Amino acid sequence: MELYEQLHETAAAIRARAPGFNPKVGIILGSGLGGFADGFEEKVSLPYRELPHFPASTVPGHAGRLVLGKLGGEPVVAMQGRVHYYEGFTPAQVAFPARVLCTLGIKALVVTNAAGGINLEFAPGDLMVITDHLNLSGWNVLTGPNDDRLGPRFPDMSAAYNPQLRALLLECAQRRNIALRQGVYAILSGPSYETPAEIRMLRTLGADAVGMSTVPEVIAAAHMGVPVAGISCITNLAAGIGHKPLSHGEVAETANRVKDVFAALLSDFLPRIAKV
Repeated sequence: MELYEQLHETAAAIRARAPGFNPKVGIILGSGLGGFADGFEEKVSLPYRELPHFPASTVPGHAGRLVLGKLGGEPVVAMQGRVHYYEGFTPAQVAFPARVLCTLGIKALVVTNAAGGINLEFAPGDLMVITDHLNLSGWNVLTGPNDDRLGPRFPDMSAAYNPQLRALLLECAQRRNIALRQGVYAILSGPSYETPAEIRMLRTLGADAVGMSTVPEVIAAAHMGVPVAGISCITNLAAGIGHKPLSHGEVAETANRVKDVFAALLSDFLPRIAKV
């Protein structure tokens, strides 16, 4: 079965479990940030393992559920956790969930992640609006034959992070009195954390934060013509900047500390996207 047919089979299975539900906005919740979707109204939770072709998360902090519900009266769909290339998935599998959200008919995709801070002005707990990215993973989700039903062979990435959505996000933050950083996100393949030398290289290249996710989903959404907004939660200082070893526990701890601010921002932002 081709990718196009797989996507529509998965979307049909979701619609069968939530009849009449047509989400206007999709959001991918990264490490430690999945709890935001628990606050949806009229929600329906679908474990990834119950959906055909849908890859299941294996990383702690990624619950592995699709949550459909309402936020501020608007229909939204959230992924509580994602899959990564380092887990052993193919590039196409990593991008598949984001493509499913696009297939469901969302008008915008919001991607979030936990990231290491490279910019020396950043501190753990900061939220950063992603303005652009550096794909240094060594792979691309569009490698292989292109299906023109999904998008063009060579999609434009000059505005992968939609300027209008970014402006709306900054407006929401200002209204809520939430400080937002802005910067470039770099992806490396992982799962080992970066070395101090790699962080110095990334800073030279113009990266403000680094992680192991997000970029594949953004490329897939751009391929399918869906605008994207991105938010990184700076959960730790990158290697060579802080003075202690990096750990996933620190990532989860910081994400938990800022969850209320994160939720306040998204609770304002997502319904406003849906109304645009």
